[in-house]
Amino acid sequence: MYGPRLTKILLLLGLSLVVVFLLSFVLLGDHLEALFSMERCREWFAESKPWAWLIAIGLLISDLVLPVPATGVMAATGAVYGFWLGTLISTVGSVLAGLTGYALARWAGRGYVERMSTPDEIHRLQEFFDRWGGLGIIISRLLPIFPEVLSVMAGLAPMHFLRFLTALALGGGAVSALYNYLGIVSRDAPAYGIPLVLLVPVGIWLIVILLWRNK
Repeated sequence: MYGPRLTKILLLLGLSLVVVFLLSFVLLGDHLEALFSMERCREWFAESKPWAWLIAIGLLISDLVLPVPATGVMAATGAVYGFWLGTLISTVGSVLAGLTGYALARWAGRGYVERMSTPDEIHRLQEFFDRWGGLGIIISRLLPIFPEVLSVMAGLAPMHFLRFLTALALGGGAVSALYNYLGIVSRDAPAYGIPLVLLVPVGIWLIVILLWRNK
């Protein structure tokens, strides 16, 4: 689909990001898991409720570069702030993390990509991300490492900002709602929760794409 230079760039970049995130998980994952588990975060947030939401958002943004247990942070916001406010806080943090990765890649890495590839290759990459990137971004919200990688890749493409933001908000909002709910009622995800949290935003995304295409 893309020229050989751009394909190599994407493969090397993707692999490099995966390696970096895996190394951070191996080196810091256990420590951060213990430090920011749902139980610990719930205690801290409850003790500092008037401003703890800022800490929650900061932790979710830092998940872009550190293996912070984002699901535990989201569950704790639900337990402390309730479903609706907790979901809003978690969604804001998740969206800001994705936007940070997108912005850094778009403004810091684009020059390198443009020097190493042709305008036609970049145009085809942008078309590919505009068509399929949204689904990947939504689905990746439930997975480790991939949300950060796809946000950076979307910034390099560059995927059109409104489409990226829409997919990011749908995926981040759905996952935030799921884990905030679990933080209130249970520590274990019910079997029906995972497919539901994927099907709803994916369905909305497909409708959005159809509406954009008809314009």
